[in-house]
Amino acid sequence: MTETSDQIQITKKDMRRKPRIAETIIQTFLFACGALSILITFGIVYELGKEALLFFTLTQWEQPNKETQTDVLRTDDRILISTSGTEILPETVIRIEDEQMLVTAVQGASLSVIRGYNETIPADHPEGKELMTARKVSIVEFFTKTEWNPQIGKFGIWALVNATLMTSVIAMLVALPIGLSIAIYLSEYASDKLRDTLKPTLEILAGVPTVVYGYFALTFMTPLLRSIFGQDVIQIYNTASAGIVIGILIIPLVSSMSEDALHAVPLALREAAYGLGATKLETAFQVVLPAAISGIAAAFIVAISRAFGETMIVAIAAGAGPKFTFNPFESAETMTGHIVRISGGDLSYNSIDYNSLFAIGLLLFVMTLGLNIFSQMIVRRFREVYE
Repeated sequence: MTETSDQIQITKKDMRRKPRIAETIIQTFLFACGALSILITFGIVYELGKEALLFFTLTQWEQPNKETQTDVLRTDDRILISTSGTEILPETVIRIEDEQMLVTAVQGASLSVIRGYNETIPADHPEGKELMTARKVSIVEFFTKTEWNPQIGKFGIWALVNATLMTSVIAMLVALPIGLSIAIYLSEYASDKLRDTLKPTLEILAGVPTVVYGYFALTFMTPLLRSIFGQDVIQIYNTASAGIVIGILIIPLVSSMSEDALHAVPLALREAAYGLGATKLETAFQVVLPAAISGIAAAFIVAISRAFGETMIVAIAAGAGPKFTFNPFESAETMTGHIVRISGGDLSYNSIDYNSLFAIGLLLFVMTLGLNIFSQMIVRRFREVYE
């Protein structure tokens, strides 16, 4: 029996792709969400980079705590200033009100200057006018010095980076072994019912506000450490208690991601190990753990990134004031803690403190981005594919 031409045309018509309007709308919406997230990321990087660039390129004006001792006429090329405050050297650009001047020589409290510098207009200035000195931040100084105090011209970022690294290392020493142990227990030893109960319960820790953890570190962990090591050894604000509590905070992150990686290892590998006479402990550590190493490494690095970015715990418990120290029992200020403390004050736009926040934020972003790129390299290098 042969098909007629009308039947063939009807069959071809039925096989044509039919428009699915709802599916197209959903697909477009999902694409828009993904594109929006990328655009937001680029926007954040752009703003951080733009403001951080101002920190390194704009002339910053500092207060040397000096003022004029006599009236300054617009024709004067010598200025008598007070002897207190920061020393002013030749080739320094100073400012009185809106007029800039270039210092050519310094003789005690007398400055020889070139008036109307940088196309400013010379003017008369009465006695007692405040001097400002010009300052540009050097990238070399930013990455090599260890003292951070923009108000007095100290721009060594390592005081903040070191405290951030200390708290993160302490947090990892707490979270990694405990989180991995929990993951191994949930994956290899716990029953399905117990696993379904313990895992959501453990993740409740991640839902506790970090400000609560901060006060927990200050009111419980610090007194505990002082009772163990002595009150003369442990300061009230210290990076040790902050790091330990950050470790407690990220335990659910480490355990959950590591458990997912362990649980994804095929059951056939476990059964083969049991068939060869391996115990459950030997199977867990010599078969399952190496097979899931890429996922576990990714969990560790994501947890480190989380520790880097923690804010409220270190702002409350670690201390306020940049300090370069390797002693975890002393107070120190992390990058995020410094941003919180400074941004809470009265900052004027384009001031040195305001622009420094973006430079710190950009550096923190680059550090976190580097860790995430490294985690992707680890995952690709050690990933095991099973059929």
